Amino acid sequence: MTFSVLDTVVLGRDIPDHGLCRGDIGAVVEVYEPDGVEIEFVTGSGRTQALLTLTTSDVRPLAATEILAARSLRAA
Repeated sequence: MTFSVLDTVVLGRDIPDHGLCRGDIGAVVEVYEPDGVEIEFVTGSGRTQALLTLTTSDVRPLAATEILAARSLRAA
């Protein structure tokens, strides 16, 4: 899968060390060849929850037929 900067993506796995769950929405902020992507995940207030370099297999594009949802962050 090829991603571009500012693409909206869906996390494909839990990353508990950063408070992230499968299905969380992020934005691509950098693309690293051959299969790396830097993704920013933000809270509803706009605070960065995590900025992570992942592989393209860790995320997928957000489909036009999907609806966004909200959840509370897990307690640390």
